[in-house]
Amino acid sequence: MEFTCAVVAGKYSRQTPQELLSVGELVGLDGAVFAKASRLVAKVDSAAVQDGFQLYLHSFIVTDDGQWTVVQQGMNGRLKQARRYHWLSHGLESFVNEPHAAIEGPGYGEIVNLTDRRAEDSRSRQLGLLSSLGPDGIIRELAILEKREAKSAGPVRREQPLLPTLVLPQHHDVRSRDLSLGRLHGNLAAAANRGPSDFSELLLTPGVGARTVRALALVAEVVHGSPYRFTDPARFSLAHGGKDGHPFPVPLRVYDETIRVLKSAVQNAKLGRDEELAAIKRLDQEARKLERHVSGPSVEQLIAEERTHSESYGGQTIWSRR
Repeated sequence: MEFTCAVVAGKYSRQTPQELLSVGELVGLDGAVFAKASRLVAKVDSAAVQDGFQLYLHSFIVTDDGQWTVVQQGMNGRLKQARRYHWLSHGLESFVNEPHAAIEGPGYGEIVNLTDRRAEDSRSRQLGLLSSLGPDGIIRELAILEKREAKSAGPVRREQPLLPTLVLPQHHDVRSRDLSLGRLHGNLAAAANRGPSDFSELLLTPGVGARTVRALALVAEVVHGSPYRFTDPARFSLAHGGKDGHPFPVPLRVYDETIRVLKSAVQNAKLGRDEELAAIKRLDQEARKLERHVSGPSVEQLIAEERTHSESYGGQTIWSRR
């Protein structure tokens, strides 16, 4: 078996696609396929994987039967360390979903890795944002998020302001300023809109069904949400309260019913029946549609309502258990 190898470094690496086209003509292979692969591989390891290592070496090896291998090397000048990225065409199913044959090099803290299989939802949502908002719209939304984060973080300077972080207040009780009312009202409205149609046969406990759907609307966001959705974690405490009574006692009947629905959804999905999982996902989708337009009660009113009905929901704290 014969091999053809193109090894380029620095600025000359941009010439690789053209060289591969020339190689294709010489050996009778489709050089355009190799050129496209070369560009994609370089783009993935420089943009989809952001790990602090800058690519400077690109080796593209082609066999006479059209198989190829890429070995790229990146350098972190500050650490004086290198990292290699290995690709094989054999068995490659996707350039963006866990495509690497191997990545060799020392660990370097938290990184951005959109090729991880767990990032599939993020990749999909990025495409959705691009199509719905356009580049200008995304820039506007990003500016809003940066301003909101800077306001909540105060004067503390962050080296990486765009990474998702949780900034928790000093006080333990849940207050209006601790959460996004728009998102909360979107959750409540989604529960009211989708609950009757999606969960009428799934929630069988009398008097608890509607309240359980409200809890599931918040659970659905945790399951399907992107990191930026979690900037106000206090909001999720309104699903099932807290064992110390903040923001209200744990409504055990709601808590148990939520677990029952989730268990049932997962078990049935394994058997090919995913209606329940789909219903939970629709709760999250509906909440996102509604949150910019709906209004509702204040946080204080919601907490007061929960405390009023706590006994009927089987409300418990660590003290009431004693």
